[in-house]
Amino acid sequence: MTKRKQAYTVAALVAAIIVIDQIIKLLVKTHMHIGEDIPLIGTWCRLHFIENEGFAFGMAFGGEVGKIILTLFRVIASGLIAWFIVRHIRQRGRTSLIVSLSLILAGAVGNLVDCCFYGLIFNESYYNIATLFPSEGGYAPFLQGKVVDMFYFPLFELDWPQWMPFVGGDHFEFFSAIFNFADASITIGVFWLLIDQIFFAPKKELTSAAEKNKE
Repeated sequence: MTKRKQAYTVAALVAAIIVIDQIIKLLVKTHMHIGEDIPLIGTWCRLHFIENEGFAFGMAFGGEVGKIILTLFRVIASGLIAWFIVRHIRQRGRTSLIVSLSLILAGAVGNLVDCCFYGLIFNESYYNIATLFPSEGGYAPFLQGKVVDMFYFPLFELDWPQWMPFVGGDHFEFFSAIFNFADASITIGVFWLLIDQIFFAPKKELTSAAEKNKE
């Protein structure tokens, strides 16, 4: 793939993921209140609206200062990933590697939009559906917005028998994480990156070495 095609692929992929992610979040934010649950397929596939203040899948990073630091970290990380992508395109790098980095970048930017702007343009979603651009102002200053999550896939759940040590009587739910489209993009990108490094990078190095030996 030429440099131009790689650049167009990256731009289209990143833009598409960010747009889809933001459309879903805007629809959830303006049509659901926090804690509301909408079944999609039975009880194992549903929308469940929550907001988190930290990392992907609801992991937190404490307080207002922590929130600002985390958002700035997202900005720096996104900038570094974008720089790596541009560098690899200029060097005619593997398309597989570039696509995996693009998925991670798109997901990071998608969540970064929430952190930077959602606090400014929405009011709170507790008990009421949020309003876009409320007259009284948003719920948080710049860089302190919350990330909107909604996809919930509890594939199965059970109660551990009382006789089991440590977990006896506890309720167990397989895959209880609630995530968004951006989180999914990051996760797929990371797995793709690992596969690329394990299977495609060594093959590329062997091919390059063989070409040098022929010379």
